[in-house]
Amino acid sequence: MIPNDTLLDMTTQLEILKPEGKKPEKRVNGIFWILLINLGIYVADHVFQVRAVKVLYLYHNWPAWYQFVTATFCHFNWNHLSSNLFFLYIFGKLVEEEEGNFGLWLSYIVTGAGANLVSWLILPRNAVSVGSSGAVFGLFAISVLVKMSWDWRKILEVLVLGQFVIERVMEAAQASTGLAGGIRGGSALQNVNHIAHLSGALIGVALIWLLSGISSQATEPDARNNKK
Repeated sequence: MIPNDTLLDMTTQLEILKPEGKKPEKRVNGIFWILLINLGIYVADHVFQVRAVKVLYLYHNWPAWYQFVTATFCHFNWNHLSSNLFFLYIFGKLVEEEEGNFGLWLSYIVTGAGANLVSWLILPRNAVSVGSSGAVFGLFAISVLVKMSWDWRKILEVLVLGQFVIERVMEAAQASTGLAGGIRGGSALQNVNHIAHLSGALIGVALIWLLSGISSQATEPDARNNKK
């Protein structure tokens, strides 16, 4: 027979190993709405050929203020849309799991509209910008930054995502340098707006830096009050 003391020790150890309770899983709905809006606008534009959708494009010669946002939901063709949908789902889901629905929408709109603004400032007046690529690159950067932790699983995610982000951002930087040279030289523009890719990633980094600074300032008064 097993002594009572041994049984007590085993029971205590098992109680310690028990999970304290399952944390409620965060509902991830925002990214699916973003995907549906992108897909719905594409169907209206290219399948049903609704002319009103063209008003959502960002025309650099005379842009309306709302086009900097609405253009992030429009795409030129199916290949353009499908690649963006894939990356939107992966990185948008990661951002929403960490920052919630509001954080996802804020990240998507700020990085997408910001990338369009930079494109409008740099590209020629006869250009037209559409696509969620700027927002995608912004979500790339944000998903890496919000995953930073000393947890080994999060470190692995940061390494995998970070390597991918760095490669894509470096490609975008090289391409944007070539594009700027082409603009000065008067040659034809590339179809891919790498300036939006690079600026979207940089705006994503700036957004996380800004929000983290605001949150740290907000916690300082609470910490001081607790010490009193």
